[in-house]
Amino acid sequence: MLERTRTTERYARGFTAALVAVATLLLAANAGPARAAEPPATHATHTADQRHG
Repeated sequence: MLERTRTTERYARGFTAALVAVATLLLAANAGPARAAEPPATHATHTADQRHG
């Protein structure tokens, strides 16, 4: 048969889980975007083509 846990134990586990969740969210929020492996390609703009419209 399952043993009943103490109220203090349950609150401690819940508090610990909440603390871990907050820490994980803070770390994820502060993580910067990943850098691209290659520099982005530059595209030439054709201003002459855009004027004829």
